[in-house]
Parts: sequence; C-alpha cells; structure tokens
Amino acid sequence: MRIHTPVARLTAGLLFACALTAANIGNAAPPPTAAAPATSTANALEAEQEAAFKAANAVQKAGPADIALRDQAHLQLPAGYVWVPTPAAAQLMRSMGNRTDDTFIGVIFPGDDADWMAAVKFVKEGYIKDDDAKDWNADDLLKSLKEGTEAANEERAKRGIPGIEVTGWAQKPQYEASTHRLVWSALSKNKGSTGENQGVNYNTYALGRDGYLSLNLITNAKDLEKFKPDAAKLLGAMQYDDGKKYADFNSSTDKVAAYGLAALVAGVAVKKLGFFALALAFLAKFAKIAVVAGGAALWGIAKLFKKKT
Repeated sequence: MRIHTPVARLTAGLLFACALTAANIGNAAPPPTAAAPATSTANALEAEQEAAFKAANAVQKAGPADIALRDQAHLQLPAGYVWVPTPAAAQLMRSMGNRTDDTFIGVIFPGDDADWMAAVKFVKEGYIKDDDAKDWNADDLLKSLKEGTEAANEERAKRGIPGIEVTGWAQKPQYEASTHRLVWSALSKNKGSTGENQGVNYNTYALGRDGYLSLNLITNAKDLEKFKPDAAKLLGAMQYDDGKKYADFNSSTDKVAAYGLAALVAGVAVKKLGFFALALAFLAKFAKIAVVAGGAALWGIAKLFKKKT
C-alpha cells in the first residue's frame, strides 16, 4: 500500500468537519494577496505535504500487524487497515495544519476507499474513576458541552479564530463498565453556519491504570453509521498490557486523575473541539487543504493509501 498523490490535489474527495461543505470550500474566495506570493505559499505547502507523505509511506504498516502503543497496550491491527506511527504521523498532521502533542501515537486509515481516519492517543492523566457514569444525564452533559464551547469562543475571537457551536449528539455517551470502554460523539459546526453537511468526531476510549487510550474516528456525519463498526472493531483490537489494565490500579501507589468520566466528555471535549476552530483559521488561508478536526486532519485520505496491483 502506498501514498500516490498529494492531498492538495484531492479536492473532490474532501470530507469536512464543523459543517464545512464541499460548496463552502470550493467557493471560498482567494486570499487578498498578490498572485505570486499566494502561488509560492501553495507550492511550499504542497512540497511539505509531499515530504510528509513520503515519510509516512516509509513506515506505514498494513494489517494484520501487532502495534505497540507506548508502554501501555498493543493494537492487533486487523487486515484491511493501515497504521502510520509518529513521528511520521505527526509530520503528516503538521503538513495539514494540525497540532499534535506528546499524547499523539499515530493514525489509522482504511485500506479501501472509505472516507474516514482515526487518530490514536494515550493520555497519561492517571486512573479515571468511573463511578459517575451510572448517574450522568446526557442532556446535562450536552448542556455543559455547549456552554463550555461558547465560553471558549471568547478566546477564539481574540485570536481571530472562528467560533464553533455544538448542535447535538451524534452518539449519546455510553459507558460499558465491564470493559471500561466509553463512546460518545457530538455534532459541531461553524457558529451561525447554515450548512447541512456536518462533520463529526466519533470518540472511543479505553480506560487503563495510568490514563486512557483515545481512538477518534473522523468522518462526515451522514456516513457515521456506516463506519461505526470500524471504530468498534479497532477499539476492541486495543488491549492493555498486563500491569497496565484498569483492574491493576493500586490505590496506595497510583495517581488518580483530577476529573471523572463525565468530565472526560463535557470538560475535556471542549478543549478538543478547539481544534475545529484552529483548523478553520488554517483553511481560510488555504482553501484547498482539508480540515483538521479534533486532533487529526480529515480528507479523502483513503485514496492516498492503495494496495499495489
């Protein structure tokens, strides 16, 4: 499997987060700068992406494969999926205008033409207590998520970054206590946008002794139901190593996270949604480059990875 073309040329296959539609992108006005500087910048971006694709190609692994996730867990990558580890994955994300940090491990792509990708992180926050899951109210969580996002818009406005708004659940938070797996997904878009085509992050988490693994599948909201089985399959393929499992927690020695499970949805999520707005600021300059959403870039990425014939 190999990357065969720069993302900048894949405008027909773009997917969008934050209710950015193909029409929005295609009709975006060019930046008010001279043609020569704009062309030079576009060429530099394409060169950066070409280098990132080359780096990703050199290290990508096709399933079935055993992927170590830091010193915490292993991913038994099934056949039909492709894994790109960091630092190459981080380089790829940066080439798309994305921010990554030391929690970022890598990205998973479908091996076919399905339009989604999944960012994998491990957040070493400590043991997250899950006792609040039995009492949470999805409506209250959504209200908190909306209010937190609106408050964060004030800071975005100061930085010249477009505001965003949460419009509802694509998947209400569901926690399976027996496996310590959490799933939730919120719909969000440009604040005030009337676009109907919303992007979505489908968030899945596996809790462990030292923190949590996050697998964030990004796609178009209208296609989410079709790709949920992929997220479930990949989440199920993640298993913590002995000594790192949720059940291995030692209250005498281990760190306990400063927040519980509900805050992982309603609190931490607000921070994650900020990546949507950062992406829009990037997109305003380079309209043909795909959106960054929730810690990962999103485009018609499946078309970059093709099986050799």
